Amino acid sequence: MSDRMPALFVGHGSPMNAIEENEYSTNWSRIAKEIRRPDAILSVSAHWYTTGTKIMNTPTPKMVYDIYGFPDNLYQIKYSAKGCPEAAELAAGLIKTPATVDNSWGIDHGTWSVLRHMYPDADIPVFQLSIDSQAGASSHYRIGQDLASLRDNGIMILGSGNVVHNLSRINWEMEGGNSWAIQFDKYIKEKVVSRKNEYVVHYDHGNDISAKLAVPTPDHFFPLLYVLGATDENDKLTVFNDSCTMGALSMTSYLFG
Repeated sequence: MSDRMPALFVGHGSPMNAIEENEYSTNWSRIAKEIRRPDAILSVSAHWYTTGTKIMNTPTPKMVYDIYGFPDNLYQIKYSAKGCPEAAELAAGLIKTPATVDNSWGIDHGTWSVLRHMYPDADIPVFQLSIDSQAGASSHYRIGQDLASLRDNGIMILGSGNVVHNLSRINWEMEGGNSWAIQFDKYIKEKVVSRKNEYVVHYDHGNDISAKLAVPTPDHFFPLLYVLGATDENDKLTVFNDSCTMGALSMTSYLFG
């Protein structure tokens, strides 16, 4: 098991983290130095949210600036990682539900905002898998299970989103989180740490107001399910960036293996 590549869920937060040196980006850099260097990275980003499951297999993925209203220098970032057609083909073959090749997207900010701190030379091939907006939470978890063996082939699985993500409740001046954000983030962390994945998959059961506020739409939550699906109890778990910010974002991140 020690030769397996890690599976990593990162709370990516504001796009500004791509160009800022702060506690979050510093920890992304640190984590990369502490784990074995991957041969390729499969990223499941909250920002490729599609009808059906899509996978990119181009050797030269484009960079997607799927952000609006930010400073000009954010749009000057270049992260020119190559793709990995062979790994994409392997991944597509493992997924039991149909996965369609689609190179119309590219490496979006959910991916490059994190990887430019982890691997600033952009010298590790990267390919993305989309999140099927029509599928339920259990389906995303099962795809993670399907993909688990990629970790035995030098491929790191990266999920990029946020456990708590409610842009309508963002307060740019607030350092911590609202009580409901902290409550939900803590609940998910307790279930992840205790390996009670079924509670994470069914995060929205019941009428808990904190869940409704924390996950008004599931696009940023679902990447965590892919990562959980690709792990097992033999994986050492490290929790980092364990906090909420701007009232309504969780930066809490999980490294398995």
